[in-house]
Amino acid sequence: MAGFPPRVRKTCHRLALLTCVVPLTLAAARAPTHGSRGMVATSHPMASQAGLEMLRKGGTAVDAAVAATLAIGVVEPMSAGLGGGGFALAYRAGERTVAALDFRERAPLGATRDMYLDARGAVRPLLSQQGHLAVAVPGTVAGLWELHRHGGSLPWKDVVAPAVRLADEGFEVGPKLHDSLQETLAALRANPESSRTFLKADRPYDVGDLLIQRDLADTLRALQAEGPQAFYGGDIARAITADMEEHGGLITMDDLVSYLPQWRLPIWGTYRGHTVVSFPPPSSGGVHLLQMLAFLGQQDLQALGRASAAYDHALIEAMRRAYADRAVWLGDPAFVDVPTQGLLHPGYLRARWATFQPGLATPPGKLLAGDPTAFVPHAPSAPSTPGTPSSTPEPEHTAHISVVDARGNAVSLTFTVNTHMGACITVPGTGILLNNEMDDFSAAPGAPNAFGLTGGEANAIAPAKIPLSSMTPTLVFAGGQPLAARPGTLPLLTTTPAHALRLVVGAPGGSTIITTVLQAILNLLDFGQDVEAAIAAPRIHHQWKPHQVRAEPDAIPKDVLRGLFARGHTVKTTRVWGNATAVEVRGSGLYGASDPRGEGAPAGY
Repeated sequence: MAGFPPRVRKTCHRLALLTCVVPLTLAAARAPTHGSRGMVATSHPMASQAGLEMLRKGGTAVDAAVAATLAIGVVEPMSAGLGGGGFALAYRAGERTVAALDFRERAPLGATRDMYLDARGAVRPLLSQQGHLAVAVPGTVAGLWELHRHGGSLPWKDVVAPAVRLADEGFEVGPKLHDSLQETLAALRANPESSRTFLKADRPYDVGDLLIQRDLADTLRALQAEGPQAFYGGDIARAITADMEEHGGLITMDDLVSYLPQWRLPIWGTYRGHTVVSFPPPSSGGVHLLQMLAFLGQQDLQALGRASAAYDHALIEAMRRAYADRAVWLGDPAFVDVPTQGLLHPGYLRARWATFQPGLATPPGKLLAGDPTAFVPHAPSAPSTPGTPSSTPEPEHTAHISVVDARGNAVSLTFTVNTHMGACITVPGTGILLNNEMDDFSAAPGAPNAFGLTGGEANAIAPAKIPLSSMTPTLVFAGGQPLAARPGTLPLLTTTPAHALRLVVGAPGGSTIITTVLQAILNLLDFGQDVEAAIAAPRIHHQWKPHQVRAEPDAIPKDVLRGLFARGHTVKTTRVWGNATAVEVRGSGLYGASDPRGEGAPAGY
């Protein structure tokens, strides 16, 4: 950490101590961080500073995002890192274009549909959540290289440098990392390399301890020198495949050599005179964010009032309809015909919302996935409807980076290793903690994953397939004019001169990601909150099944709660969730926000 000022080196530990009560109570909103030339908002102060370092050197939003992403992989190994994958939206202000980069993990070529079922056809969930069979082919390194190649201006070695320093010199462990290590202690102990890397005398590092990751620093240096070749075809690849072979994992050299990130055409919709751009399938996040905004755009939310049963009821019913569609229709578009056009067709959205009743929750047995195929030319057949999931708390896994630079370029990037500490497997000699992304597939139609989400045939396991995701990196532009699609090797959306960047936003949180981003947008656009308040406000969540509203402490006042009960809702208060970050563009200023539920702090100048 020698490259950071002493004040910054102490920030992480001080903020961690201040925010250690977050799992029990909701932290108050802070004032947004202001800057005029650049802003980086992440879930960790060191990562934000790594991004800011690039901006101060004259780098682009892409340079800053890549540096911050690599730094997160060092200081938040429980959330994301080199062994995972993600999605990014990149806006080029000069060209007025938005591109979407998919560097999500893929199923190994040796994966099979029934690989997590026992002889009786029952799901063995731990196989998809811990250990070598849970690991999908990582995409982070290839994705960051590709993103930098198309939008970076600083040398690649420079954007990797802050992460090398953090790994080599260490950083002070905060409460969230300590808690994650404690939560996964048994699994970490079961893997000798994870135990050696993340435990001290067979116990989790305490808050304030210095965590040094020399193997990871050496890996990052190899990436500085060789780029993705070091990861997908060099010594690192050989280390990964040897570890897989020794422990019954599926990833081979063919999996790594053949991995390529993919540019996709972003999806978009309009809301209250704004244009919302988000990520397409294999993320479900963009489709269902735009669905919910379309549903709620048919209501006068300001008239209902932010703290009212009528508002929360509308919000809940919008969530239920979107998540019902998610369970049936969404999957990897290379393997299933996802009816995105139908799911976002104005006629379908109006018909779907026509069943909404202001005074009554739609009975669970009558709220099923809709049929968007009538609104799609050459419509696909409907996949089978999944069964009922269990209710699972949302860990604060995954990480989101929001960046805007002095030229108005922006990046919204979400990446992950899935649940806390991923598969709890560290590749010997590399410091790379591997994902457990295979759990995001449907192990069997109707079987819930670690987040209680179900999936059907559309999200069944297949070789080289991408598991369905809830990650929702999003850009919001003032101005509701149509966007033009420019197809090609690098498919782009083109904005108009009437569009002005307003918000860069995203979040972690498993199935709650989509509803977290939704509520941040509503708080800012409908209720005029500044970006920090919009993110800090208490949240609610409904994911169709079980028929239960999850609410953060203080999210629902008692009189509102009575109104929801009267409408037929069941409410369960849980701990707080999510760790959103955002940058708001207002006038000539940039305003950054990192969720007070976490340890992050924006950095701007």
